[in-house]
Amino acid sequence: MYNIIERYMAKITKDDVNNFAKSKNCNLSNEELDFTYTFIKKNWQDIIKNPAVFDIERYKHMYSETNYKKVKQVYQEYFPKFSSVLK
Repeated sequence: MYNIIERYMAKITKDDVNNFAKSKNCNLSNEELDFTYTFIKKNWQDIIKNPAVFDIERYKHMYSETNYKKVKQVYQEYFPKFSSVLK
C-alpha cells in the first residue's frame, strides 16, 4: 500500500489538491492552496507512519474560519476510513 501512495504523491499537483477541495465544497484561497499542497508534499510520509500524532488544530491559523471547518470535516471523514490501512 505504501508504494501506491508514494507513487501517487510523487505525481500529485496543486490542481489535484484544489479539485479535491472543490469537490468537498471548499474553495481555498491561493495562500491556503499553497500551504495545503506544500504541507501534503512535505509531510505525507510522517503522517502515514504515525497518523495519531497529527494534530490538525495546529494549522487552524493557516485557513479562513470557514475553510478550516471544511478541511477539518474532510480530515475527520477520511482519517477513520484509511487509518487502519496505514498501520
